[in-house]
Amino acid sequence: MSKGILQGVRVLDLAAGAAGSVAALQLSEAGAEVIKIEPPGGAPLRGSPGFAVWNRGKKSVVLDLAAAEGRASLGRLLAASDVLIHEFTPREAATRGLDDSGLRARFPHLIVSAVSGWPSGHPDADRPPRETLVLARLGLMAEQPGHRPGPVFIRMPYASFCTAWLCAIGAVARLIQRGRGRGVGPAHTSLAQGALIPMTMHWARAETPSASFVKGLDKSVAVAIHQCSDNEWIHVHYAPDAAPYMREALDALGPDGIAAANARWGKNHTAPNFGANREIFATRPAREWLEHLWAHDISAQPAAPFGAVYFDEQARVNGYIAEVDDPQFGKTLQPGPAYGVTPPARVARDGLRPLGIDTQAVFEALEPKPPSSTASAATALPLEGVRILDFGAYLAGPFGAMLLADLGADVIKVEPTSGDIMRYLDRVFCGCQRGKRSVALNMKDPRTRPVVEALAHWADAFHHNMRLPAARKLGLDYESLRAANPALVGCHISSYGPGGARADWPGFDQLFQAACGWEVENGGEGNPPMWLRFGVCDHLAALSSAYALLLGLYHRDRTGVGQMTCASLLGATILSTGETVVRADGGVGAFARLDGDQTGVSPSHRLYACKDGWVAVAALTDDEQIRFATLVGRDAQAFFAARGQYAVEAMLEDAGIAASVVREEQHHAFLDDSGNRAAGLVMSAKHTTQGHLEQIGAFWDLGEVRALPDRAAPALGEHSREVLAALGLPDVEIEALAEAGLIAG
Repeated sequence: MSKGILQGVRVLDLAAGAAGSVAALQLSEAGAEVIKIEPPGGAPLRGSPGFAVWNRGKKSVVLDLAAAEGRASLGRLLAASDVLIHEFTPREAATRGLDDSGLRARFPHLIVSAVSGWPSGHPDADRPPRETLVLARLGLMAEQPGHRPGPVFIRMPYASFCTAWLCAIGAVARLIQRGRGRGVGPAHTSLAQGALIPMTMHWARAETPSASFVKGLDKSVAVAIHQCSDNEWIHVHYAPDAAPYMREALDALGPDGIAAANARWGKNHTAPNFGANREIFATRPAREWLEHLWAHDISAQPAAPFGAVYFDEQARVNGYIAEVDDPQFGKTLQPGPAYGVTPPARVARDGLRPLGIDTQAVFEALEPKPPSSTASAATALPLEGVRILDFGAYLAGPFGAMLLADLGADVIKVEPTSGDIMRYLDRVFCGCQRGKRSVALNMKDPRTRPVVEALAHWADAFHHNMRLPAARKLGLDYESLRAANPALVGCHISSYGPGGARADWPGFDQLFQAACGWEVENGGEGNPPMWLRFGVCDHLAALSSAYALLLGLYHRDRTGVGQMTCASLLGATILSTGETVVRADGGVGAFARLDGDQTGVSPSHRLYACKDGWVAVAALTDDEQIRFATLVGRDAQAFFAARGQYAVEAMLEDAGIAASVVREEQHHAFLDDSGNRAAGLVMSAKHTTQGHLEQIGAFWDLGEVRALPDRAAPALGEHSREVLAALGLPDVEIEALAEAGLIAG
């Protein structure tokens, strides 16, 4: 039985937090040998449920890096490893001899991924890598409407999980590049870059913007989370008016009653009778509504409590839930792999290994990596030369392909002649389509089939997120496309996973925030559930799909065999709940709960209101918490309320307490900031209709190779003729397709 796609790859995991640890977990469960290095006594989070999940199956080695002997032992490990993941700031890395130049000189074969708070060239690069502080400093807490005015504490650790995927994707992309003899380079990322992933939908501006671009996605739109007669909540996507229960109730209200109900509530952009819907949902229990809506093909999910999804049959069938017998927590349910590849990812069923148990055996088995021509420094983007077809639409599919374009792949977006349906939201579309070429093709017409087959023959891989019955109808399923190219690697993003009763159901980000417990947790104690407007589940699915597709390419490079890979919104969102475990009796392990004011999870990890704004505090260690209590005294809120935010930030930092001002109204300020621009966090490009375009920039720091994209999203069919000519179609055939309306552009 195969041990996994990354068999033979050795990874050193020096991470202390979630982002780096989860990234290393992905590499481990894909077959890599991952060695977790901890200090004597163990990492600060050891003993917590999250640490047990994020580090299961990794070998445990104890090293004292403050001692010369420990540093020498680390050097031996680095000489025998392929990838290093750490979370040190640039200053901390340099003091430990783990800066890029030092590592490059000593270990030229090594791929290094530093997962810090900010990119190395940023003015905040040496601030502590703590998600709360990064979100505060970026201004993202003010981007989320809450149950009170002002910025709110974001409970879902989405930035850490986006960053984890960025780290894992970057590492495998560099492994592919090294394996092809094209050199070695770093694949750094940061919590700031992970946090900015979903802001590609929101933070952008254009020289000649369309009305749609200017409007963007309104923060004030009412969200379709409805309370039912049993006081349970459900999240419904799109108008439910066609469901018989709803239709009958609307008819009973009549036009005047509907208008009056609608006037009592806010407006929702997909449900014209939002107010009336809201009042009608309150007349029946949640389960009755859900069964009825599902029976009539209307997308909805319960706003479930944290941990309930672990007993969902769809999650079980697709392997998104794993049974793990952990030495500390006993028989537990934990998140399983969020993606599908062949050979499959594998979970260590015996859980977290005891501290230091593998130290002696690891060093006894060490052999340095032999010298190789692939140790030369990479001079190109990791995926240069990789060809990918993007058949996706909306957000999750196109964003996954865009990430691969950011890393250097040649991505052709193949869309209908009417265009990707997301084109009506120009700002969102630009945020998930950069770096691609566009071919507009009527794939429903058999006369275009030779073009589709020529594209498949050209490509290394294809990627899409359409429902599989629709893909089969268009001949875009794996079996149809591999007939033109047997070595093709495919990736499909579904909503609920490839197996089970809901395999072909449609799904949307909102539904998975609801079903996986995050809407309840983001709402805060005693409050209604709250949806994060960042679309994080779509983006997590996109990230996991990019990782799966790269594993497929890595495997093909070694075996010559293509394969179909997959990812889903359900799997990716369940993974983000892994800060705790579910016990065999159904009980949920300890996890932090957001307070009713949506300010934080403890007195030392929360937002505080000052005279002129807000400050975020993330005093996470025992020592920091003691210093915090000493500084602020018995009435912390009064301490902050009496001071300005910048003054109190300075006081906290002088006392050695991790804190940051909470910035607000940062859309344009972020794009204007010279530090953000210098660090590659802002990209500029010329768009065919929007003019000069500025938007979120690079998600990786690739060392000497420029990682900042410079090609805006394509116009519809902008490259149709260019691509078809390159495929070898004569001009006369291209003109015939155009005259028949089978291509656009």
